Amino acid sequence: MTGVVAAHTQGRVGIVEVQRGPHNFFDEASLCDIGEALVHFDSVADVRAIVLCSQGRNFCAGADLRGVDQHILRRVYRAAASLFATRKPIVAAVQGAAVGGGLGLALAADFRVAGKDARLTANFARLGFHHGFGLSVTLPAVVGQQKALDLLYTGRNVGADEALAIGLCDRVTAGDPRETAIEWATEIAESSPLSLVAIRSTMRRSLAAQVTAALDEEATAQTMLLATADLHEGIAASIAKRPPVFVGA
Repeated sequence: MTGVVAAHTQGRVGIVEVQRGPHNFFDEASLCDIGEALVHFDSVADVRAIVLCSQGRNFCAGADLRGVDQHILRRVYRAAASLFATRKPIVAAVQGAAVGGGLGLALAADFRVAGKDARLTANFARLGFHHGFGLSVTLPAVVGQQKALDLLYTGRNVGADEALAIGLCDRVTAGDPRETAIEWATEIAESSPLSLVAIRSTMRRSLAAQVTAALDEEATAQTMLLATADLHEGIAASIAKRPPVFVGA
């Protein structure tokens, strides 16, 4: 691993922590590290559930797009696909922003615990881009097709209370979401480990295949938009914190 992801245990809970604060942008290497940590805990008999968390102000502010081309995109999404093929229940602890690909990372987990300050956003269209990280599958799975379309078309921010109401997160806490996530994972870990693996396999059997197919389609759509003026405008507007002016080119 590259050193930006740490893994340790707390009782029967494995904790996977991204350490690229304050914003925890991901790239191919860090996604591979997360996947390696999850695979490692799959092989540890004493670990029955996982908490996915991160250091710093934000859970994950999305992908590091510097120097990205179509080949890098596809490698990044191959790494992302591996997160959906692991065997043990995962609870994500979301503090601050889970934006773009960061929302995709949170949705790779079975459950999401959000802090009161959480802001979950599928902001791709506001950047002149196409969504990725399997959100074509995972977002409608948790909020429904119509709400998913609303979030993807508008790219609007969703606060913790609304996220709970629409199913985008499962619990909201006024305290540290990591602590609540560990408590929940500890409760899950009291169940039979063989049952947990079997139930998760049954309930998520088709998800990995669906996400893998969606990732390929998403990468194709993203590649088409990489060189557009609208994408450059969207990114520039985001950095300058101003409304984008898109021209459709």
